[in-house]
Amino acid sequence: MTYNSPQPAPQSVGIDGALFLPLRIIPVAKGDVLRMLSKGSPLLPEFSANFGELYFSEIRPHAVKAWKRHHRQTQHFAVPCGQIRLVLFDGRPASPTYGALAELILGRPDNYGLLRIPPEIWYGFAAMGTCPALICNCADIPHDPAESEKLPVDTPTIPFDWNSTDTQTAIVQNFRTGHAH
Repeated sequence: MTYNSPQPAPQSVGIDGALFLPLRIIPVAKGDVLRMLSKGSPLLPEFSANFGELYFSEIRPHAVKAWKRHHRQTQHFAVPCGQIRLVLFDGRPASPTYGALAELILGRPDNYGLLRIPPEIWYGFAAMGTCPALICNCADIPHDPAESEKLPVDTPTIPFDWNSTDTQTAIVQNFRTGHAH
């Protein structure tokens, strides 16, 4: 998506409340400009009044950061450098997608965008390739360790095996082309 391209609508990733919005990449000869947040974004209509913090998280190749969920915080992830394999798990009993897994590849060149992760969704991610990946997280409330919890990477609570190289869900998708991987 280039500078003058119309802004597409957010796309569902198969988990209630989790949405992906492709973001603009503006080609520049000396290095591209990657958009992340702008006033009026369809993912962030209420966000300017509820800004909490913005931080970066680096993940090294072959490392896995999983599993975590926030009870009150909504997160917005973008991956400007590298690529990650990100998995969401809906453990909310009252959710219409209770028990669903969503597996996504985020980052350039095909899937640069903003992923909304609502409260109470378990998530984890791993860097793909041989270089570290950088995740930018723009959250609606500042970090508070008391409002989040973690599970071990191999928890039986979440039916996902990080050691497998096979795609374990049917939801891995290239959001720029719309084709499933």
